[in-house]
Amino acid sequence: MEPDEVSYLAAICACNHAGLVDEGYKLFTSMQSLGLTPNVKHYGSVVDLLGRAGRLQQAYYVIDSMPMLPDMVLWQTLLGACKTYKNVDMAEMVTRKLVEMGSTSDGNFVLLSNIYAAHERWADVGRIRDVMKSKDVRKTPGFSYIEEKGVIHKFYNADKAHKHCKQIHGKLEEIRFKMKEFGYAAETSFVLHDIGDEEKENALYQHSEKLAVAFGLICAEDEARPIQVIKNLRICGDCHVVIKLISKMYNREIIVRDRVRFHRFKDGTCSCRDYW
Repeated sequence: MEPDEVSYLAAICACNHAGLVDEGYKLFTSMQSLGLTPNVKHYGSVVDLLGRAGRLQQAYYVIDSMPMLPDMVLWQTLLGACKTYKNVDMAEMVTRKLVEMGSTSDGNFVLLSNIYAAHERWADVGRIRDVMKSKDVRKTPGFSYIEEKGVIHKFYNADKAHKHCKQIHGKLEEIRFKMKEFGYAAETSFVLHDIGDEEKENALYQHSEKLAVAFGLICAEDEARPIQVIKNLRICGDCHVVIKLISKMYNREIIVRDRVRFHRFKDGTCSCRDYW
């Protein structure tokens, strides 16, 4: 039988997650020669495929050449790639497109703010905050939760309300000490405030997903059972690095479901291949 649009979408998505950029793009461009018309899902997969590889200009060209109007998800996909590769100019352009389309998602502004912060452009970070205030766009507070013996335990950043707070922070200090032996250095660029490096490092150690994982390590009776955490926002880059190291140091499988996807950490690697 002849492959249809769904077959091509599945194959392009597979190329995307396997890192087969040229093969996936070739599949996409060959569709029309077979009488198949790519839809917005095909375009979205190709934009993500190219964005993962850092081919941002080519991804923009794909969106710009679409026969139908691109939706917000396509531009948000490209904006996420701009954050990964710290491309300020394109991120600004993409954010303008999203604003023109009427987007009021806090995530779009936060991603652009993240990119500015990574370049230490604090005045621009402040400007984005002012724009968010003027448009009444509020940043969703990050939290993570984990289930233990039928009880849901919820953690916010720098949370000290949990009854096992002392043990959790003690476990984090233990993790912090062990990671130094593996050459870990905190990714302070993920702290979006103009403060000193030591303060940034302390802020990173109190992210909600780290607190939840530390609690999971304390409570785990069956070490063969994965530690499962759910996060309402994207997992931050530093937490991603730390949880990879924890999975290796403690020989534990850890699954984190963030707003975008599942991350399966095992033996110091993640199923997302460090792109999300």
